[in-house]
Amino acid sequence: MRHDAHAQHTHPEHHSQHGPASWSMAARATLHCLTGCAIGEVLGMVIGTALGWGNLPTMILAIILAFFFGYSLTLRAVLKAGVGVRTAVRVALAADTLSIAVMELVDNGVLLLWPGAMDTHLADAMFWWVLAIALVAAFVITTPVNKWMIGRGMGHAVVHQYHH
Repeated sequence: MRHDAHAQHTHPEHHSQHGPASWSMAARATLHCLTGCAIGEVLGMVIGTALGWGNLPTMILAIILAFFFGYSLTLRAVLKAGVGVRTAVRVALAADTLSIAVMELVDNGVLLLWPGAMDTHLADAMFWWVLAIALVAAFVITTPVNKWMIGRGMGHAVVHQYHH
């Protein structure tokens, strides 16, 4: 395809996402990612703990599931807009990878660095409040990342062109 022909396939609503993004838009995008990450994190920890796994395999499972559920929420929304599976997967990867990666780095970093957090069990109150603190920290640190990405037409700005 010639470059000038490709230029005609632009989406005005996609271009309107360039420039300064609002903190509200960034917070909504981060909350979207946080939802998938939290589902995956908790499910991974529950499965790993129930199977008697150690900290490392449980954390790896939780991270894999966080990415899976984070991408799944975006895939669901984009597929609902009538986009093909291949395009939807590309959109989800483009929209969520950096956001989920930062969120997982912060979330798991808090869990690793918090004294005694990795030795708790699901029935311990400390498990749940440290996880809550970790997720809040991940939200606070990831929101400016999403604001920066949306302002440059990346991240969730890519998904917004499929919202009706």
